[in-house]
Amino acid sequence: MAARSVLALVVLSVLPVPCRAQSAQALVQQAVNTELAAARNDHSLWHYRMRETQENNSVYDVVDTANGEVKQKIAESGRPLTPQERAAEEAKVHSFVTDKRAQAKQKRDGEQDDKSAEKLLNLLPKAFTWTLANSDGNDLTLHFVPDANFKAPDIESRVLAAMEGDLIVDRQQHRIRVIRGRLSHDVNIGFGMLGKLREGGTFNVERSQIAPGLWQITETHVHIDGRALLFKTIGQQTDEVKYKFEPLPSNITLNEAANMIETR
Repeated sequence: MAARSVLALVVLSVLPVPCRAQSAQALVQQAVNTELAAARNDHSLWHYRMRETQENNSVYDVVDTANGEVKQKIAESGRPLTPQERAAEEAKVHSFVTDKRAQAKQKRDGEQDDKSAEKLLNLLPKAFTWTLANSDGNDLTLHFVPDANFKAPDIESRVLAAMEGDLIVDRQQHRIRVIRGRLSHDVNIGFGMLGKLREGGTFNVERSQIAPGLWQITETHVHIDGRALLFKTIGQQTDEVKYKFEPLPSNITLNEAANMIETR
């Protein structure tokens, strides 16, 4: 795998421009294949903090388990929670831990998010024209613009295919480190009757290696203006930063996760 990557970079430096674009697309496909394989094999669980700046600069303590994620707000607007606020948050956690329906819904939502992420990853090499923009140390920056010949199969794909931006790939591990884009034109849904997303909307997702061979999203920034009546996850404003990752045993229970938050 590494040898093929080095060969591809050598080829990029000597081939004419049309072949360079094709080779850049091959590098993207390699990164996508690596990410999909990693997602299938990574069953790691983590205890971490998450800061959401769009929601009163709230900070959450988050604990993964094989049966769901326990999340509790621990600070807001730069201050710790009051005893009353903390009690309310602990009640929410207790409710989730004892509510099988809420756990099942979280699982369904997570599985749907995973399917959407896999689908959109698979579209990256197909929906865009790619060029190698920069090679700096261990980072390869690949620039993408919409491919006029791409036929989007659904609305999510139409929104993705209207983006232009950059993908930064870790050269040694072929992992996606950063993907950032900008909506290059308005996207009308149902001729504008069901929704319209405005040109200029941006997204930026950053990932970091938090343990050998294990990568996690550490920053998500989405600022897409518009409305989509049937698809609440398309138009959104999100700013999240995840940090202070600590590994967890694979057999941690929801009750143990809740106790970890309460005792920190």
